[in-house]
Amino acid sequence: MIRFCSLLLALFYATATCAVPNGALRVIDADTFDVGGVRVRLFGIDAPELGQPCASDGREWDCGRWARDLVLDRFQGRQARCTQIDIDRYNRVVASCDVDGIDLGAAIVGDGLAWAYRRYSSIYDLDEKAAAVAERGLWGFTVQMPAAYRATRIAGRDAPDQTCTIKGNISNNGRIYHLAGGRSYARTGINTRNGERWFCTVADAEAAGWRAARD
Repeated sequence: MIRFCSLLLALFYATATCAVPNGALRVIDADTFDVGGVRVRLFGIDAPELGQPCASDGREWDCGRWARDLVLDRFQGRQARCTQIDIDRYNRVVASCDVDGIDLGAAIVGDGLAWAYRRYSSIYDLDEKAAAVAERGLWGFTVQMPAAYRATRIAGRDAPDQTCTIKGNISNNGRIYHLAGGRSYARTGINTRNGERWFCTVADAEAAGWRAARD
């Protein structure tokens, strides 16, 4: 569950905000960044997950990586200013951010690299509609909404045997194992029907041909 900035919430209710350190922006994916060493999840938008497929004209590719790379090209290393709104269940700061007066959420949704996340806000509705009308970015592809995609992977997120919790995932980057506590561990699901596996030890994973995630 999201935890609000409790002190300011008591004082200012739903308009409460907390300051977030400003600084150089490092892109993690199309809606998640490190800003001044703080992990930030952009408020009000939802981008495709890394490894999430999209398709067009009979081709399929990693939509999350595609969107991430375009955001990286535009914003990596630039100075960002953020205002904290919440803390999410992964202990990331949920914030609105801007770069040189450009609202990052509006820019990313307007470029068709993410959707307005209406579960939490409708602030980027018009940006999304403009991208949809112009068929920019994701609007020109066949792609599942990120929330629906995440839901299909939930069943494979929890280890059936708590003595074997290493996730052996298969992606466009090859066979990668994830250790509990790693950056991508919680959101990685294991589908054994596709050849993915659970491992009990790092030695088992590496002997089977998996390599460590670069978390």
